[in-house]
Amino acid sequence: MPSISPCGLCFYTGDKFPGWKGSLFTGALSNYALFRIELDGERYRSEERLLVDRLPYIRDVRQGPDGLIYLVTHSDDGGLFRLEPA
Repeated sequence: MPSISPCGLCFYTGDKFPGWKGSLFTGALSNYALFRIELDGERYRSEERLLVDRLPYIRDVRQGPDGLIYLVTHSDDGGLFRLEPA
C-alpha cells in the first residue's frame, strides 16, 4: 500500500474539538492533507483527510496549550496555521 509519508504527529487531548479528542493527527509529505486517525483503544479505526489541497505539505502538527491545533507547512516562505472550531 502506498505510504502517506507521515510527518509530525499529535495525539489530541484538548477540549476545543470534542469529537476529535483521542485522535492522532499527522501531516503527509506525499499528500497535501492533514490526516486525522481515529483509534479504538490502541488500534486504528479509520482516517479522515482534512484540508485536502489547501496547504503546502504539512511538516508538523501540534496541540497548543489553548487546545487548538497548529500546523507548520513546507514552503519557501514557511507557514504556521492554526485550526479553530467553526
